[in-house]
Amino acid sequence: MMKGRTRRFYKDILMHCYQRTTSNGLLAYSVSDFLVLLTIMSTARKKYDLECIKLCFMFDHLHWSGLCRRRQDLSAFVHDYTTLFVRERNRHFGLHGPLFCSPFGSAPKIGDKAARTNCIYVDNNPVERKMCERAEQYQWNFLAYAVSDHPFSEPYRAREASTALRRARLVVKQRATSGRHLGYRLLSSFFAPLGKKECEQLTDYIITCYNFLDYPGAIRYFGSYEKMLAATHTTTGSEYDLNEIFIGKSDAVYYKLIRLVLARYRLTDIHEILHWSLEEKFACFRFLHGRTAATAEQVAKFLAMPLQRVRGASVMH
Repeated sequence: MMKGRTRRFYKDILMHCYQRTTSNGLLAYSVSDFLVLLTIMSTARKKYDLECIKLCFMFDHLHWSGLCRRRQDLSAFVHDYTTLFVRERNRHFGLHGPLFCSPFGSAPKIGDKAARTNCIYVDNNPVERKMCERAEQYQWNFLAYAVSDHPFSEPYRAREASTALRRARLVVKQRATSGRHLGYRLLSSFFAPLGKKECEQLTDYIITCYNFLDYPGAIRYFGSYEKMLAATHTTTGSEYDLNEIFIGKSDAVYYKLIRLVLARYRLTDIHEILHWSLEEKFACFRFLHGRTAATAEQVAKFLAMPLQRVRGASVMH
């Protein structure tokens, strides 16, 4: 959606919204980034007359599709969760400046066929970006949660759980019930004492408690969950109304970039790279570029480096 252009909106027609990040970095470097954003969106949505049927978080952008009754609710919802997430992120990590490009993109999907195509497109975003083979294998499009409250972890059994996990679940439930989101500091205190298995269990539990997707609303376009899933497996959704920008051939390279940097620089938190000087970032750029399938643009995005500086720098030659 270009500045100066009137945003197209139709009451009770599915709206597809799209946001990408600026050169200030990725949307997410860790599970906590995704969880903070999810819980903020979940609590913000309750203030507005809208139903969200699809949601997908990627490393450098996000999609959501929903039905709104009032035009102002659409923009207000996006403004609220965007502002609160960036404020929470900047405050916790000592950063500043915007994270999302403005204005956000949106397009109405008129008719059931267009709505189905959009649902498929949002669900299949991680498949198109080579994050997984099937849409339901990706945790952050929340598709698998339509039929399970723990699709990415072992079943929770209270008698086998650690005291730390039981306490964390209690706090999560209390905050979700009272309409309060989860911040970085609280999540850190939850996950620090847990092993991998319990981290996965807690992540599933948080998503389930704060999940605000209207799955029946999405399923009605297909007839059943099984038919919706089959459609994602056999159809490639496309979007002609939004100028979605992809860099590189795969977003899976960001996982490797994170692993390489954590190992080489022995960081305790990957977000530390956001505080590096430009010289330090250029040095890391030299190390990373060519060691993965990531393009120069993807490495620059990962390191929160202005792309024009990268293109003009000697490291590119």
